[in-house]
Amino acid sequence: MTTYLIRRVLGIIPVLLGVTFLVFAINRIVPSNPAVAILGDKGTVESQRQLAEELGLNKPVFFDVEGYRSSGRFGQLFDSQYFKYMGELLTGNLGKSFMTRAPVTDSLKVRFPATMELALFSILIGSTLGIVLGVVAALRRGTWVDTGMLFIAVSGVSFPVFWTAIVLIYLFSVQLGWFPPAGRLNVTSTLQPVTGLFVLDTLLRGQYKLFLDSLHHLVLPAFALGTHAMALIMRMTRSSMLDVLRRDYVRTAASKGVPPLVVVMKHAFRNALVPVVTVMGLSFGSLLSGAILVEAIFNWPGVGSWIFNAITQRDYPVIQGGVLFVAAVFIVLNMLVDLSYVLIDPRIRY
Repeated sequence: MTTYLIRRVLGIIPVLLGVTFLVFAINRIVPSNPAVAILGDKGTVESQRQLAEELGLNKPVFFDVEGYRSSGRFGQLFDSQYFKYMGELLTGNLGKSFMTRAPVTDSLKVRFPATMELALFSILIGSTLGIVLGVVAALRRGTWVDTGMLFIAVSGVSFPVFWTAIVLIYLFSVQLGWFPPAGRLNVTSTLQPVTGLFVLDTLLRGQYKLFLDSLHHLVLPAFALGTHAMALIMRMTRSSMLDVLRRDYVRTAASKGVPPLVVVMKHAFRNALVPVVTVMGLSFGSLLSGAILVEAIFNWPGVGSWIFNAITQRDYPVIQGGVLFVAAVFIVLNMLVDLSYVLIDPRIRY
């Protein structure tokens, strides 16, 4: 186990380096000028040039070939935007936002708890509904119940998340008025954060009305974000349960008179969990990285809406830091899912 864990941790390094290179390169390939985005249409050519120099955008992207030829110094070849960024990254510095000049690391600390809270409730909704509906579909295979569950699964995968979010807002906020359409709390409410997770912070502060208010605001964005995960988990649960229910030990337990609920939950469901947990882990990572549009639609102040705004403003440090952070979280989650297999099935060894 220790050797396996060390190999996985070391394997994270080249993956993150690849992610860093790709995000950095794509930002520079896309035709855009952050200086123009910051100064707007009223900025002069001279002011744009000065700002680009202050931000370090006047340097070559990867290698300073001209500087190396003129100076003859090998070190001059690496006086570029990419190697400057990598040098800062190795010291734990993700840079500063072009727009606000705030450190990217500080902004991540403030915004990530909001995204984590939304992702946790989304995976809770998606996993609960997906597992329950998947088990029911497997037990009622070939009936109208199974057909209905498969229709829900296909619909959940097919409908874009942003479309689902807009429909939910129109139905339950605009038409019925049951849930608020945006934000984490009412605009008149104030909360002093402790962990950044408002549901937890309201309990720690003893503000129970705000606790209900935070849950009220979570329902629509969490359900909109969790529908895709629900569909994937339901399909995997159904197929895994069908495979296990055909096994000899399940039929033997049923023939010995073991109650059906015990056969399903103890003998079948636990052995069907390994692929389901894999999908849950991947889905949770996808929720963290795929919350961009949902957060933008629901005005949720998390990492997703922050990256979305940065893309529209050509804020390179925010885009690079945000994507790198989400990629790191996704990789760590996958590793934890792999390690959890031992707890689910003791026969598994690394």
